[in-house]
Amino acid sequence: MQPDRAWRLNVIVAFAIVYMVWGSTYLAIRVGVATLPPALFAGARFLAAGLLLAVYALFSGQHFPRTRREWKTIAVTAVFLLVGANGLVVWGEQWVASNQTALIAATTALWLAGLGALGPQGETFSRRRLIGLLTGFAGVVVLMWPVGGFVRPPWMAEVRDTQEQFSRLIHFGAQFAILLAALSWAAGSIYMKRRKPSTPPLMVAALQSFVAGALLGLIGLVTGEAARWVWNAQALAALVYLIVFGSCLAYAAYVWLLHEVSPTALGTYAYVNPVVAVVLGGWLLGESLNGTQIAGMLVVLAGVLLVSLPEGTIKLGKR
Repeated sequence: MQPDRAWRLNVIVAFAIVYMVWGSTYLAIRVGVATLPPALFAGARFLAAGLLLAVYALFSGQHFPRTRREWKTIAVTAVFLLVGANGLVVWGEQWVASNQTALIAATTALWLAGLGALGPQGETFSRRRLIGLLTGFAGVVVLMWPVGGFVRPPWMAEVRDTQEQFSRLIHFGAQFAILLAALSWAAGSIYMKRRKPSTPPLMVAALQSFVAGALLGLIGLVTGEAARWVWNAQALAALVYLIVFGSCLAYAAYVWLLHEVSPTALGTYAYVNPVVAVVLGGWLLGESLNGTQIAGMLVVLAGVLLVSLPEGTIKLGKR
């Protein structure tokens, strides 16, 4: 097989893994946080995944980072990609359904396009992409708009309404945290791509997972989550799935793609993942979207398509 054809096949396989596996992780996270505390749940996932990835990378002959700059890049991106982005998603899914989480997280493509246009290494920002950004974020507003509109904080409401008011505010806050998670993921992705680390991708993924696992575990212990850790079969299955498929397989594929394709092409996973998540959430968890949320979903995905598919094609050329 010619080198260029082999590379293209690798890109297709990597995209397929990221599309399908990450689309299903929202459901697994939702199942996990139904029982387990979020920071320790995420921390256990990344520590275990980091160990597995490091063992495989070492047996494959991959080396550790050789410069302080490389270690800094790995640490910074671990904070943005895994602690900030994934940590906020796990926390938010305590109150937000997996299908809606995936739809809000689809804004990653919008953030990637916007941040990818900044700086001397930025990509050209066309009028079409600007329209896509505005359209996508307008859809997010519709998707996140509370049923019944916004409400006064509990301390300003009648006593009998306090619980309902508080629940609605917490739900909106969790949605906003997921939106920030998408921004954090995009920022970390752009940062790592522009730093161009020479450490092999699997070793990068392993060390990022170790850093994130340690930080999230520390957060969980400091906030007293250890007392809430209770094992059950469903939570264990969700954790194992996230470790093996979500972190080891899909994240390694994503890190490799960061070095091989443009940010715009990479961002296309953000409108495939929600489709997978919506289907699985409805099938296995009985989740549904109301009419307003469906409208927001369509507007968000339209914006993502405008941003990610300039001129009707995905540019997969090496950068």
